[in-house]
Amino acid sequence: MIGIAFFLDLILGDPKGAPHPVRAMGKAAKWVERIARRKIQNQKQAGSIAVLVLVTGTYAVSWSLLESFRQVSAQIACALETILIYTTLATRSLYDESRPVQIALKQGDCILARGHLKNIVGRDTQHLNQNQITRATVETVSENTVDGVVAPLFYTCLGGASLALTYKCVNTLDSMFGYKNEEYIHFGWASARLDDIVNWLPARLAGPIMVLASALLGLNGKRAFTTMWRQGQNHLSPNAGIPEAVVAGSLGIELGGPQYYQGRIVEKPVIGEALREIEPEDIFRSQKILLTTALLALGLFLSLRMGGGL
Repeated sequence: MIGIAFFLDLILGDPKGAPHPVRAMGKAAKWVERIARRKIQNQKQAGSIAVLVLVTGTYAVSWSLLESFRQVSAQIACALETILIYTTLATRSLYDESRPVQIALKQGDCILARGHLKNIVGRDTQHLNQNQITRATVETVSENTVDGVVAPLFYTCLGGASLALTYKCVNTLDSMFGYKNEEYIHFGWASARLDDIVNWLPARLAGPIMVLASALLGLNGKRAFTTMWRQGQNHLSPNAGIPEAVVAGSLGIELGGPQYYQGRIVEKPVIGEALREIEPEDIFRSQKILLTTALLALGLFLSLRMGGGL
């Protein structure tokens, strides 16, 4: 079931316009946000209650739905759970969304590359040069290797589709509310903290898996490990620095540094060492690490699940 969902994701990706649980989560989040802001004056409390309602609601609805189908047919329930697990994985979509940036850069079209990049990052892209566009894309692929692949696989093997969807809900709420701007600095506090908590263990499992993936690909696995060990916490996020450090070390490039968000500069720590100039081909290399990590994580978590470790 989990393996089928994994390969469905590799084959189909995220078809445009198709129904998707994350879109439903997004609509529900906006609806709950409006009610919570209107009913509760303290915005930190309002955001916390909104997160509690949405996260517990996601688990309850998905678990009840699957249980209802199990009462009718175990085969139908299994098929539905496979489809739901498939929707939580993002290996193919990460490739599909980052690939156009690399193609545009190889064609020398930074304007087109910025347009594609804007779809996958939150930072300002309008003034980025080729190296900065490449760096932003590599960082996005690296970071999302955890929350788009490793973490969903981990929670799926731990608690099935319901837990995986609940994780996806937390991740979605962080992407919607977890901004440090005037509108969400208080309301989004709970969603940002919860996202840090649920990604803490998957990020630390992903690090060594990504190191192994780098070594298997013929990249510098030793430097990937030492960079992860020494600089994995050189990030404003407690989790995102680990996968970025692995990729930076394995490729011998520098990630991080100052970036602009909504016209304001954010000073981010530097990760890695610029042993060479970053190049568009590094996007493809990060994609290979992504895919190899996904396969290794699938094998590891399924083995632990079958052995009773998950």
